[in-house]
Amino acid sequence: MSTPVLTAVAWPYANGPRHIGHVSGIGVPSDVFARYQRMAGNRVLMVSGSDEHGTPILVQADKEGLTPQQTVDKYHKVIAEDMRGLGVTYDLYTRTTTGNHTEVTQQIFLSLYRNGYVVPKKTTGAISPSTGRTLPDRYIEGTCPICGYDGARGDQCDNCGNQLDAADLIRPVSRINGESPKFVETEHLFLDLPAFTNSLGKWLSTKTDWRPNVLNFTRNLVDDMRPRPITRDLDWGVKIPLDGWRDEPLKRFYVWFDAVIGYFSASVEWARRSGDADAWQEWWSNPEAQVVHFMGKDNITFHAQIWPALLLGHNGQGDKGGVPGPYGELNLPTEIASSEFLTMSGSKFSTSRGTVIYLHDFLREFGPDTLRYFISAAGPETQDVDFTWEEFVRRTNFELANEWGNLVNRSISMAHKNNGAVPRPQAPQQADEELKALSRAAFDTVGAHLQRSRFKQASSEAMRVVSAANKYLSDQEPWKLKEDPERRDSVLHTALQVVSDANTLLTPFLPHSAQKVHEALGGTGIWASQPELREVEDLDIPGRINPILTGDYTTEQASWESKPIEVGRPLAKPSPLFAKLDPKLGETGPEWAPIEQG
Repeated sequence: MSTPVLTAVAWPYANGPRHIGHVSGIGVPSDVFARYQRMAGNRVLMVSGSDEHGTPILVQADKEGLTPQQTVDKYHKVIAEDMRGLGVTYDLYTRTTTGNHTEVTQQIFLSLYRNGYVVPKKTTGAISPSTGRTLPDRYIEGTCPICGYDGARGDQCDNCGNQLDAADLIRPVSRINGESPKFVETEHLFLDLPAFTNSLGKWLSTKTDWRPNVLNFTRNLVDDMRPRPITRDLDWGVKIPLDGWRDEPLKRFYVWFDAVIGYFSASVEWARRSGDADAWQEWWSNPEAQVVHFMGKDNITFHAQIWPALLLGHNGQGDKGGVPGPYGELNLPTEIASSEFLTMSGSKFSTSRGTVIYLHDFLREFGPDTLRYFISAAGPETQDVDFTWEEFVRRTNFELANEWGNLVNRSISMAHKNNGAVPRPQAPQQADEELKALSRAAFDTVGAHLQRSRFKQASSEAMRVVSAANKYLSDQEPWKLKEDPERRDSVLHTALQVVSDANTLLTPFLPHSAQKVHEALGGTGIWASQPELREVEDLDIPGRINPILTGDYTTEQASWESKPIEVGRPLAKPSPLFAKLDPKLGETGPEWAPIEQG
């Protein structure tokens, strides 16, 4: 039975191009998952967009001599184009500066406010002494006062998982310029998180099958629930729709507050653009829907604690009760598929620290599928992983080129040379049936792993079929069966059937090359769809043009099943699927990201 599956992907900041560390947590895992769900016949809605508010944008705008709007216009398009190149099949990749997002954010807030989950409070805010600008908690680092971790942020400690206040950090410094912040008194609106202790705790207690890294992080989230500010002193963000606040020139919603609401606002925008303004309800109001969030581990708190609290408050289901807001009762997350960090020489990928490999550079030189495969097979799914060029070269050459590419090439080449088409099996043997049975069984095994976002195990099982097919060809030696054409044709038919099956199994990971294999097997039309970058007018701001990523994924032929190959289908001589990389690349890196020689 078809299930609605919302694939909700973390929103990258539009303050610069993305690097491969970003897409290891969001772009690749979410798309592998969404592609599989579509192939399995489920109704997928995949949404995200550029996070365009807050201090990070102001800092980058100052650095480049641009206005905040010019800055986000520039980098939103860069990010969208990179995601298109990676093949991430968003139904809608939008942005937080749309009129639609502003309206939805304000409506969610008003629901929380009316239900009593928002309270005003005097607090201490961090100010940059040199600029006078507010410093967001996430831009302040210091030593955690609880566990002593050096590198805790002003909102939370990634080491012990505790929520923090920037003023409590030991030796706090600004990540922007290294100066010590000045703390001043100001008034803000706070989300009353303690008013969700029971309701959120009860919900979290049911999530026993999440990834171990997520469960470990969330285990103590409800033990120290403190009110959390949802407004900041700055002039770039969504305005606060309350008397006494809406006209304040330096009061806006905190960027994290409106960013998480983006999952819902993007769904609403998608529905409005689809011609059915209520279409979002299939994923947000249907209790049978799955809601799966993809992010890096530094965002677990926002998705396992704060976003569910906002939804409970809107629904009137927090500890204080209340009435549902204008959107009715909205679904809470089903799964938090958080990845750990992809590091480089032990350091987290960081633009500011210079440890960065930009996505557009990578795609330009190596194409999308090699990166998609590396992240799926060797990425930071449940623990930090150090990216090395040596390991990238090894996996590309030995797994993609030697194993998969070689299987495709020699199977189709021999059939083309001997038959010119898919041959008819005429002398089947037990070895043929065993290999085809192994291939068919892999759909259940790989599918079960993909359903649970276990991408390493899924890709490994798919490649196990490839290895078995290569061994089968080596054992059967069809190139020696010139005097026994009936047996040769049966061997080649078996090999081509398993190539077709393996291509289906690998399609979520390798959609671009999967299209090539489909065509090499004589197929026509779209096997694996790709996203499109379109420019559309803002639904609520006349004259504003927004680039979006979207696509029609209903016409693709890929489906999660073994389909018998068509006997007699013409075959052409194939071209290599993956080019082997120079082993020296593993020692030096490319010119644009060289390995520092010690």
